[in-house]
Amino acid sequence: MSVGDPVVLVVDDELEILRFLTLNLEARGFRVLPAQDGTEGLKLFSERPIDLAILDVAMPGPDGFQVCKRIRESSQVAIIMLSASSREADKVRALDLGADDYITKPFGVPELMARVGAVLRRVGNNEGMEHASYELDGVRIDLPTRRVIRDGETMTLTSTEYSLLSLLLRNKGRVLTHRYILEAVWGPACADDREYLRAYMYRLRRKIEPDPRNPAYIRNVPGVGYSFSIDGALGAAS
Repeated sequence: MSVGDPVVLVVDDELEILRFLTLNLEARGFRVLPAQDGTEGLKLFSERPIDLAILDVAMPGPDGFQVCKRIRESSQVAIIMLSASSREADKVRALDLGADDYITKPFGVPELMARVGAVLRRVGNNEGMEHASYELDGVRIDLPTRRVIRDGETMTLTSTEYSLLSLLLRNKGRVLTHRYILEAVWGPACADDREYLRAYMYRLRRKIEPDPRNPAYIRNVPGVGYSFSIDGALGAAS
């Protein structure tokens, strides 16, 4: 490992999983900061700059959701949530709190590393993306600051939301397939995870659409994918 290696904060109260994650990440060149509970994880986060946080959902003290929320209050660092629960409600909650990815236990090393790589690439790519702003009938999208201002309310985009919205804006007026969007934003390992895409589109619509149930900008093309409308025509949500 070298000084420039990515630093990963790993928080999990199960010692075996914590060791498993630490060993596999270090074997691939990451510097790992391990923590066995949310309190220790937040302490490490406050003391050291990190590139990625991997948080277990079910922990004593501050759980993974609470730690994610605390981190998001001051940082746009990449966050991956781990959980034994595959319930959609838990995934949506994690995304609502600003997580970039959600991995269900049990998982293998190839899936873990694919997700880690995809999240870090998104964050890295975002640093050099468009320096542009868009005005859409009362909605201002400011890409340089990752902010959306709607009806006077300012909302901050997570790195994944930013990547997704930037992709749609770069291709405004074109229909992008589910697979194309998933591969472009999350990587080939997630190419078939439409549920994940729907959850993110729902979250993004809540930030930019005047009426998320009747979207004017992010339009669903049934059975195909999504497009970003350049004329504000209404589209069906999904």
